[in-house]
Order: sequence, then structure tokens, then C-alpha cells
Amino acid sequence: MKDLNIPVRDIARELARRYSTMTHEELDILESILTPLKFTKGEKILNEGDVCSCMYYLHKGLIRQYYYKNGKEVTEHLAVDGSMFFCIESLFREEPTKLMCEALEPSYIYALPKKALEEVALHNQNIQILYRKILEESLIQSQVHADMVRFETAQDRYRRICKQNPQIVLRAPLVFIASYLQMTPETLSRVRSTTLID
Repeated sequence: MKDLNIPVRDIARELARRYSTMTHEELDILESILTPLKFTKGEKILNEGDVCSCMYYLHKGLIRQYYYKNGKEVTEHLAVDGSMFFCIESLFREEPTKLMCEALEPSYIYALPKKALEEVALHNQNIQILYRKILEESLIQSQVHADMVRFETAQDRYRRICKQNPQIVLRAPLVFIASYLQMTPETLSRVRSTTLID
């Protein structure tokens, strides 16, 4: 797997730009707790029963979070370049997760350990803001997905993912997109052939 050789400082800047403004000192602190990780296609980032102790920033790649229900895999979340992901219940309760997390492409990920992040957030307001905004974003995404599968038609769900996450539609296997949208692959194929995307 080709190494991107991205300085951790650049990732700290990327996160600061997205979530909070930071002083040089705060960037130093954020950089010091970021841990670079690489995963090959098909490699597990988290297994069922693991405790999720980090928030993960996906710099480049494609990941899915999924669980088993009645012996079938159900895709809970798909993330591409520039996304944060983690198992929120496991992270805060420090209990084993029911979710699994897998790289669908070679993926470059930066881990933010929760304990270290909380420690530095106590003394650095902008890191505290970054932490809060990451959590807010995650909760909003979960709510949007829950509302989408509850209230929207199959066509509307597909249109939404095309508009909001076009890279997922281009890169993720259709079987996982169908599962994420809570429809069968056959329904997704039918919807794809009849839905006009603006």
C-alpha cells in the first residue's frame, strides 16, 4: 500500500480548519495526540466486542460500519475521505461494541484517543470546541439517517445519498449502499434505473 507521507501537522490543521480555530500551541497539542494508522482493503478497524477508545478521522479511503441482525450484515454507516467515524455508545460507556468497522479501500486514518482528547480539552478551549463539534456532527448524521429511513421513499433516500455523498455512490459496492439505505439490492437497482439526479 503506497504511503501518503502526510505530516501529522497537516492533519491537525485540516481538523482545526473544519471544526475550530487554533493557536500554534493548540495545534502542537492536537498534533501530539493524533495517531496515524493504515489499513488495507478488507482489513478490520474494529471488531464486534472491541471497546472503541478513539475517534477516527478518515483522511483518505472508504470505510463501513456494520452489525449482524438475524444472521445478515446491516450497514450502519459509510464514510469517505475527510470524515470522522467512531462507535459512540462504546466510546462513552467504555463497553464492547456490537458494530464492526472495515476498510473497503486502502485507508489512511488518524486516531484521536478519547482520554487524551478530553484531558487536553480541559485546558484548551479551541480543542474543547473541536471535540464538541465532532460530537454534534456525529449526532446530527445519526438523526438524519434515522429520519431518512423512517420517512423517505426509496427514490428520495437514493437521491439524498447521491447529493450529499456522491463519492460513496461512486466507490462503495452496491450491496452495502442498499443495506445502508435499508432496501434490497434489487430495489436499489430499480431505483437507480428510474431516478433522475439533479
